[in-house]
Amino acid sequence: MSDIAAGSAAAPPLRLVAYDDCAELAKGLRTATAEAVGPWGFNNLPGGMRTMLNGAVPEAAQDTAAAKGADDQAFSGTNNHEAGVDEPDVVKTDGKRIVTLARGRLVVVDAASRKVTGTLAMDGASNDGKMAVGADQLLLAGDRALVLGFDYSDPRDGGPLLTLVDLAGAPKVLSTYRIDGALVDARQVGNVARVVIRSAPRMAFPQYEQSTDEEARLAANRAAVAAAPVEDWLPRWSSVDAAGKRTDGHVDCGAVQLPATYSGTSLLTVATFDLGAAGLGSGEPVSVAADGGIVYANGPSLYVANDQRWRVVGPMVKRGGPAPDPKTQLFKFSIAGPGRPKYVAAGEVPGWLLNQYSMSEWDGRLRVATTANDASTVYVLEQSAGTLAVTGQVGGLGKGEKIYSVRFIGTTGYVVTFKQTDPLYTLDLSNPAAPRTLGELKITGYSAYLHPAGDGRLIGIGQEASRQGRPQGLQVSLFDVHDLTQPARLAQFQLPGSGSAAEFDPHAFLFWPTTGALVVPVWGDQPSALVLSVHGDQLTKAGTIQHPGRYSAMQRSLVIGGTLWTLSDQGLQANDLTTLAQQAWVPIV
Repeated sequence: MSDIAAGSAAAPPLRLVAYDDCAELAKGLRTATAEAVGPWGFNNLPGGMRTMLNGAVPEAAQDTAAAKGADDQAFSGTNNHEAGVDEPDVVKTDGKRIVTLARGRLVVVDAASRKVTGTLAMDGASNDGKMAVGADQLLLAGDRALVLGFDYSDPRDGGPLLTLVDLAGAPKVLSTYRIDGALVDARQVGNVARVVIRSAPRMAFPQYEQSTDEEARLAANRAAVAAAPVEDWLPRWSSVDAAGKRTDGHVDCGAVQLPATYSGTSLLTVATFDLGAAGLGSGEPVSVAADGGIVYANGPSLYVANDQRWRVVGPMVKRGGPAPDPKTQLFKFSIAGPGRPKYVAAGEVPGWLLNQYSMSEWDGRLRVATTANDASTVYVLEQSAGTLAVTGQVGGLGKGEKIYSVRFIGTTGYVVTFKQTDPLYTLDLSNPAAPRTLGELKITGYSAYLHPAGDGRLIGIGQEASRQGRPQGLQVSLFDVHDLTQPARLAQFQLPGSGSAAEFDPHAFLFWPTTGALVVPVWGDQPSALVLSVHGDQLTKAGTIQHPGRYSAMQRSLVIGGTLWTLSDQGLQANDLTTLAQQAWVPIV
């Protein structure tokens, strides 16, 4: 047995333990799970059904620097949080081709000829053509695509399905990988992809009539937990290569870390895949007994945040016990090398995170923004051995309000809180021991996503609101943050009665600094892509782009050379980036 201590100045030390012995691991998992189980099972609801963990892909957002393809024309990539760390999305481009997913098929479009050059039905990825498979997102590395989906063929034991596709020529499946649980998120650096999975124990509880005594049900459920083998907790995986050879396995006992406080009802697993290899292999999985799931990575480090909401909505609280204060556990992995990630540190801070933008590593330190008890705080944590310890904090942000958006840029932080008005706070984080608030701007409405626009400018996407805090419609704001002590709004654009996916999914946001084009999908009477122009202090409407079909839902936009491409659930459309004149329509369904 090996011990790794971790903690923070804001909470008691967080201690993690790794067991090489499966018997000792099973003992710890059974004890924690017995405390978390309720009269009706893990979810404590009538019916005794086991917890079904739905995969939720958190927000992600875009490298503003243009990349260049083989023909040296600039193109936009996915709107990622950190430059050089790619995030899965429904569409990818390398400047020569556009690869997207549509109704269970992978579709390849040649950007020059503006024609579909290849398709692949993902529901046949199992090699037997009988699997019910959902294909939701993908990553791209040269002539390889990693498609992230879910195998629905077994309603009880279905789980994430990863498919490695060769794009050199007609698309073909090279390898598949299945694992128990649900997809949380993934990150890619170079050819290496890290995939985070959340899984529940595979154990059945006795079925009861709802009138059965709760104490008897609870005792029987705890007996079922006590009798469960350790394998019931360990996620199983299976890998199939191009020749159809299948390899099966599960997470090793020695690859599981246990915090001092956990529910035992969930494991977070990080699997690693080299997209340039012949197949996906075992994934070299490592796990932490945690049941949250917000993922942030900056290249050398990957963090998984567990907000421990099970403690607030768990059996003890549901039976009338006091709700503990909200806390978030933070687990840090080193992903600097190509192989299995190394667990290096853990810590804990009060409050809950909004999304991945609530975290940012700078100069080896992690900045975290949380909301707890109707007030928000930014913490700075530094790694020391196995500990993520708080070295400084700045609180009192938006008293009585919640965080609606966060952005860390270098040594500066921006936090938006909202209830009736929208305070935009600017933070100086240059001194990790003494971060401080520099400025505050109060306006109506709120920004749900913040994007750096260069030259002391910041773009906000959100909703205008009444003085009572009632949303009124899409609002795009251009902020001047040259002087952090006096942030100001230079311009705004409003579209009453509408909204945009970019408010909650930054992958839907495109800003092209070369021309100042800002593009977001908009829903309302007629779905469209709204194109704004950002120049100096001005924010003006350049036009809108619509696809054939009255209800074509816009999803993404990207730039290749002088062409603006927009993606809907019906197809891809090419428009001139400057004039917005239509150049081509490519149906994909």
